[in-house]
Amino acid sequence: EPKRKAAFGSVGRRIPYRILHVINQDGESLGNMHRAEALKLMDQHDLKLVLLRENAEPPVYRLMTGQQIHEEQLKRAEKKKANPKAGMYIKELSFSSAIAKNDLETKTKQIAQWIEKKYRVKVTIRQAK
Repeated sequence: EPKRKAAFGSVGRRIPYRILHVINQDGESLGNMHRAEALKLMDQHDLKLVLLRENAEPPVYRLMTGQQIHEEQLKRAEKKKANPKAGMYIKELSFSSAIAKNDLETKTKQIAQWIEKKYRVKVTIRQAK
């Protein structure tokens, strides 16, 4: 089974790193700190720790409110919806060279709609008998 990337959201208390770079809810850097200090800060301000960049050294976490997490999830979902990955959606259409004019016009409209939605379209025309 391929390893799935965790969804954006609160990580709670399960932080695998000892040293973290923490950013507060206003976007200001609080610097590097030990995991215990970050958890204490999280409890004091009634916020949640969210992993932003795991590949950084040390990993970057941000303190966020539940509302901020929800807004960020909506923003990411909207961005993902707007920019589908290239090659991800391929629509294939196949028809005969003896296709009726009306059917050809209908299929042409369908192809135009797919192209507007950023799908890749593959058209196959088979030779009529």
